[in-house]
Amino acid sequence: MKLTQGKKIYFSSDNHLGAPNLEESLVREKKFVSWLDTIKKDAEAIFLVGDIFDFWFEYNEVVPKGFTRTLGKLAEISDAGISIHYFAGNHDMWLVDYFQKELNLTVHNKPKIFTINDKKFFVGHGDGLGPGDKSFKIMKKIFKNPFFNWCFRCVHPDLGIKLGKYLSNKNRLKSSLENLKFNGNENEWLTKYCKEKLKNEHYDYFIFGHRHIPLEIKLSPNSTYINLGDWITHFSYAVFDGHQVLLDKD
Repeated sequence: MKLTQGKKIYFSSDNHLGAPNLEESLVREKKFVSWLDTIKKDAEAIFLVGDIFDFWFEYNEVVPKGFTRTLGKLAEISDAGISIHYFAGNHDMWLVDYFQKELNLTVHNKPKIFTINDKKFFVGHGDGLGPGDKSFKIMKKIFKNPFFNWCFRCVHPDLGIKLGKYLSNKNRLKSSLENLKFNGNENEWLTKYCKEKLKNEHYDYFIFGHRHIPLEIKLSPNSTYINLGDWITHFSYAVFDGHQVLLDKD
């Protein structure tokens, strides 16, 4: 990918729209949509790096109710020719084809490598990477298993989506204290993951979400790990201007 003169790449994650309730979520959603409306003026591409929704599950003919402002704005931006990359997170991993068909988004179910203006990016939500957290990794395999997905689709959407929202909210509340605790540069598990990756291949930037903390950690003189923070308390994002990636806040 080569940036057009004056254009930028934007990265954002962890809105958890729908949580903790529709009223509070709507306030954040309007702020996010306003930000999207602002950046569309100079965006070459937008990377949404997971957990944009607190729960998202697609049935064959049904998707979760709500989020009209966000979906409409993404459709508008996509229709204007701006590419949008959507990465599945641990709260919105059950994507099928709705975003591709309705919004013309490019959906990624695992981390992906991009070369932009001769800079090499490793981009992903960040969940399940690095050492430890074996219980979550096992649980994620179960959640992604086609058989269990089929079983869930047999549940009526009115019940299934209500149950999914409840469990998702409960999981987020349980993990929120751990996610918001900074462990120090050397002890961050995603930092460890990045350093292991660098042993075999060079990356200029690692871009992750999931941790809900805006982080910029220098891994080497030529490699940096960026965590995008969230749109719950920080309203943070990253922008690549063709030369470097910078964290910013709305």
